[in-house]
Amino acid sequence: METVRRSARLVCMSRRHCTSFAPETTRPRCNELDQIQTKSQHIQQADACAGFGRLYEAHRKGGPIIEAAGWAHGRRKFFDLARLSKAPIAAEAVKRVDVLFAIEREINGLNAQERLRVRQERSRPLIVELEAWLREQRAKLSRNNDTTKAINYCLSRWDAFSRFLDDGRLCMSNNAAERELRAVAVGRRNWTFAGSDEGGRRAAAIYTLIAAAKLNDIDPQAWLADVLERLPDHPAKRIDELLPWKWQPQSAAQAA
Repeated sequence: METVRRSARLVCMSRRHCTSFAPETTRPRCNELDQIQTKSQHIQQADACAGFGRLYEAHRKGGPIIEAAGWAHGRRKFFDLARLSKAPIAAEAVKRVDVLFAIEREINGLNAQERLRVRQERSRPLIVELEAWLREQRAKLSRNNDTTKAINYCLSRWDAFSRFLDDGRLCMSNNAAERELRAVAVGRRNWTFAGSDEGGRRAAAIYTLIAAAKLNDIDPQAWLADVLERLPDHPAKRIDELLPWKWQPQSAAQAA
């Protein structure tokens, strides 16, 4: 019997209070992402993967998902050029983007309304200036210049890169999801194989629960050990009490 090996990737979706993983056997199809509710508009902050394109299409069932680009990706293209090629325009672009990130660090933890107010007052003028400067610099460069390509990456998605200015709920980058995926990448040699499609879905569920524990400042190992001990005798109708954002250690739960 011939063994068929299938490759898959993990798609990471991070929201304000939770991070979830989903297996994707062919990333360009983005099937898991396409199952997001279609009754209302949603915003997705992601890189420029071509497979996400159909999520933003006007004729998508339920309406398009609104694209929000992450500045970490835009900055990285300039940063690599500044570091490796000592490109002066790229180095200046990094400095300008870093000023925006500095503002974000100042307002981190504030409510959405306050973040929006600060962005309108301080970040918007910088974004307007940055766009004009990038267009000016592009006009001085050849079409095939690497810096031109980095500039085009940003300018061709400028509306998406500017979206955080008008929505205080958004972050300036999708680094939260990137950080969670890094843990998967670091240990991938230890868990390369899931065994089956169902194994991939189970692995994604475990990744989601571990990420949720960390996001709620809970030691994942302590949470998992406690839950596995209590699970056999815990009432099924109260299973939600064991989720990381509701969980209490067994001693605390008994005292309550």
